[in-house]
Amino acid sequence: MTTRTLHLNAFLMTTGHHEASWRLPESDPQAGTDIDHYIHLAQTAERGGFDSIFFADGPSLRAEVGRRPAGNLEPLTLLSALAIATKRIGLIATASTSYNSPYNLARRFSSIDHISKGRVGWNIVTTAGNDAARNFGLDERPAHQTRYERAEEFLDVVQGLWQSWDDDAVIADKESGVWGEDSKVNAIDHDGRFFTVAGPLNIPRSPQVYPLLVQAGSSESGKELAAKFAEAVFTAHQRLDDAVAFYGDVKSRAIKHGRNPAHVKILPGIVPIIGATEAEARAKDEELDRLIRPEFALAQLAQTLRVTPDELSLDSQLPDDLPDEDEIEGAKSRYTLIVDLARREELTVRQLIARLGGGRGHRTVVGTPEQIADAIEEWFVADAADGFNIMPPALPSGLEEFVDTVIPILQDRGLFRRGYESETLRGHYGLPLPGPAVRAGIARPNAVGEVA
Repeated sequence: MTTRTLHLNAFLMTTGHHEASWRLPESDPQAGTDIDHYIHLAQTAERGGFDSIFFADGPSLRAEVGRRPAGNLEPLTLLSALAIATKRIGLIATASTSYNSPYNLARRFSSIDHISKGRVGWNIVTTAGNDAARNFGLDERPAHQTRYERAEEFLDVVQGLWQSWDDDAVIADKESGVWGEDSKVNAIDHDGRFFTVAGPLNIPRSPQVYPLLVQAGSSESGKELAAKFAEAVFTAHQRLDDAVAFYGDVKSRAIKHGRNPAHVKILPGIVPIIGATEAEARAKDEELDRLIRPEFALAQLAQTLRVTPDELSLDSQLPDDLPDEDEIEGAKSRYTLIVDLARREELTVRQLIARLGGGRGHRTVVGTPEQIADAIEEWFVADAADGFNIMPPALPSGLEEFVDTVIPILQDRGLFRRGYESETLRGHYGLPLPGPAVRAGIARPNAVGEVA
């Protein structure tokens, strides 16, 4: 029996991950801007002992407003509210390195780490879409490689800023009248290709020093960024052998960068559709698929594949002359996953749309709570995952079902803890605090959690 235990993150999205979830009778189509909805979800996940909850984001409208609930609360603002409404669960938000400045973003995350008493995480994205670029005065997105090079420098800067205050910089000595020691607050004086930042940060060091760093890209550039910086990696795989290969690849790359591979947690996404019986679960799956509007889904698939909707026929397989991955500038790995899935299973476009409706390429598992637990255990013990990014198809019902029926099974099997064992998000993931700052360059944890 494995001595490892699972890490579970709840990926929360308005009414759920299935694009038609908002049409279910029990769903609230206005949930995306209802703080009470998110507080209930966060508290439900905390009741289940989840390590963390996570909100995706992008600086542009994410979908056609006719297709599904569009427009979300800004996630860092949302985390501030959820930090007060919860006690132990980690809080992860997405923010782009392409459309933020390092100083402001470092300050925001440090502030929420203070507010939450050490429970914040940052999902690092480079933002692939042209729509976002046009919101920031650009005609089109920067090239894939340029975005990742900017991201690396961005991370160097924010990590330096987060460590610009020593642990003992604040004295707060009322008798002497000295609040802080100037010599322990240091400029970073960064002058690079993309950024010139003097520092220091204008907020003392936070409980975790800096947020748990999360990354989700699975392209070659994405895997390299993850191996250098990420402490949790969200990924999408349909097949066990692909997941095992990815797991080994990223861990090996981390070792080459002088890092402890145990400090890089791999969390594939899984969409659990749960029923008291397998037949009930399949009926739920079929109901959701029946509610998909094919014309909206077809337009989204065409955009992903870099073709026009006229080039796709619902009852035919994908065209033979799709672009190669090398020609794709955004979301390279997700493009390849979708095309491989369609080719391998010889799916028609209509069938592919149904497969993507619940998780956009993430693995969907339909079955009883025991079958969901079996699927999780199989990948976990095969070293395909350190845990999972749980993506309920409908919210709040899908999260409630997972907490009430699947979590107890995982606990009974010894795969998941029965209560929180740490106060911080880094503690939940079994990660050390970053080591002391290195003034001449960026400090990164090495194999024993010190600086390399």
